[in-house]
Amino acid sequence: MSGLLALLDDVAAIAKIAAASADDVIGQAAKAGAKAAGAVIDDAAVTPKYVAGFSPAREIPIVWRIAKGSIKNKLLFLLPAGLVLNEFLPGVITPLLMLGGAYLCFEGAEKIYHIFKPHHHDVDEPEGFVPDPLHLEEQKVSGAIKTDFILSAEIMTIALSEIPESTIWLEAAALALVAIGITTVVYGSVALLVKADDFGLMLTRRGRLSATRAVGRAIVKAMPGFMKLLMIVGTAAMLWVGGSIVLHGMDVLGFGVIYGTIHDIAHNVAHAVQVTQGFVTWAVTATLDGLFGLAFGMVLIPITTKVIVPLWRLVRGKSAAKTH
Repeated sequence: MSGLLALLDDVAAIAKIAAASADDVIGQAAKAGAKAAGAVIDDAAVTPKYVAGFSPAREIPIVWRIAKGSIKNKLLFLLPAGLVLNEFLPGVITPLLMLGGAYLCFEGAEKIYHIFKPHHHDVDEPEGFVPDPLHLEEQKVSGAIKTDFILSAEIMTIALSEIPESTIWLEAAALALVAIGITTVVYGSVALLVKADDFGLMLTRRGRLSATRAVGRAIVKAMPGFMKLLMIVGTAAMLWVGGSIVLHGMDVLGFGVIYGTIHDIAHNVAHAVQVTQGFVTWAVTATLDGLFGLAFGMVLIPITTKVIVPLWRLVRGKSAAKTH
């Protein structure tokens, strides 16, 4: 009997430890997720542009495919890589993040560049060529998952930095909760946004009250403009996030002149305004980070298109020739 009581006492002690660990995981995940909220907003703003132009029937499947790619990015690649690098090579994380930030700057700047200088027709494509919808969808989903990878890397890195040093298993569990929670919030919100016009159409057709039908018509009328605005916000978010990542990395690596100048300007403007200084500081910083991201991205466009892409195609061509 004494042995059984001792065993039960040990089981109770283990249960208490497990419960405390679960509380720690949930608490740390909530704190880390809140800290990464800014990047979450960027992710939610960027994604809807990838379903623009597709039929309503394909919108939710495309969002679902991107969401699955996002959770795969976070759980299978970024989570273990972040933990390993944080444990053994913490100095590598900053340069890797800067590469991701540079990619976001390039992508955002390229979209603005092609507004003023549209794509020329491919020499192999006849005038009026219409791409295959399935091929176009694959391109859009692939591009969205690549962009998500960069934003997810930022989210996971911010979250990891906010988790107190503990066992690797506790850190992994907290990061996994952050990854699942943030992905659910982001892509759940995106799904609601892209189907809002269908909801408005349903209210217009099936609403019993005139006020309900009026709300439905207002939603249908407002959504195209709102989605265009969201696409603009998404592009601005890429430039803002990319620029801030590159600038912060430069500061960490000892090249913080631009980073410090931007923060000095933001604080001086906020001090001069003396109203909602926190918001003014953030707004000025974000604007200047975005302008830096745009300028840096414009510099990267010729480097990427004239040097990196041709070299990549050459390498791929040689690899394909070897396989044949």
